[in-house]
Amino acid sequence: MKPRYLLCLPLLLLLAMGALLGGCRSEPLPLRLTNISGHMPDLDFKLTDDNGKAVTGANYRGKVVLLYFGYTHCPDVCPLTLAQLHVVMQRLGPLADDARILFVSVDPARDTPAVMHAYVNAFDKRAVGLVGSARAVEALSKRYRSAFTREPGDADGNYEVSHSSAIYIFDRDGKARLLATPSASQDDLVHDLHLLLDTGATP
Repeated sequence: MKPRYLLCLPLLLLLAMGALLGGCRSEPLPLRLTNISGHMPDLDFKLTDDNGKAVTGANYRGKVVLLYFGYTHCPDVCPLTLAQLHVVMQRLGPLADDARILFVSVDPARDTPAVMHAYVNAFDKRAVGLVGSARAVEALSKRYRSAFTREPGDADGNYEVSHSSAIYIFDRDGKARLLATPSASQDDLVHDLHLLLDTGATP
C-alpha cells in the first residue's frame, strides 16, 4: 500500500500549478504610458453630447474612454490629436468599438452640440463631442488638473484658447488609468489601449 503522501501527490502538484498560474495572471502587464491609477478621480461629469443629449460619466461605463479637452477652432494641436487618435482606433481594429473618444470643448461660446457633432465625426465615428456651461467645463478641467485660458480677441472678435493637451484614459469601470502626453507615440497608445480593451487582461 502506497504511503498517504504519495496518494495525495498528484493533487498537490495540480494545486501548486494552479497557484503558480494564478500568480502569473495577477502580475501587472507592462504599460508604456504614464500610469495614473489611484492618482486621478473616476470619470464623472454632467454635460451635453453632440446630439443634444444630457450625459454623465456613467453613460460610458463598459467602454474604455479617452478624455481630451480642446475646441473646434483650435488651429493645430486639436485636429492633429484627433487625427492621431483616429489612426490609433483603426489600428485597434474591432477592439476599438469598445472605446470612446470624449472631446470636451473649452470654448462653450462657439462650440454648440451641432458644431461639435460635425467636427468630431469628421475624424472618427467613436468620437463624442461634449459641451457644457463655462462653470461645468472649468470644474471638469480642474478635476483632472487640466487648464485652459481664453486669449484676447482680435478686431474681428476671433480668439484662441490655450489649453492642456494631455489625453486621460479610463478603463471600463470609469477608473483613471493612463495619461498620454503629446509626445506619446501611436505605438504606445495602441499597445496600452489593447491591454485595457482586452477583457482578459488585467494591466
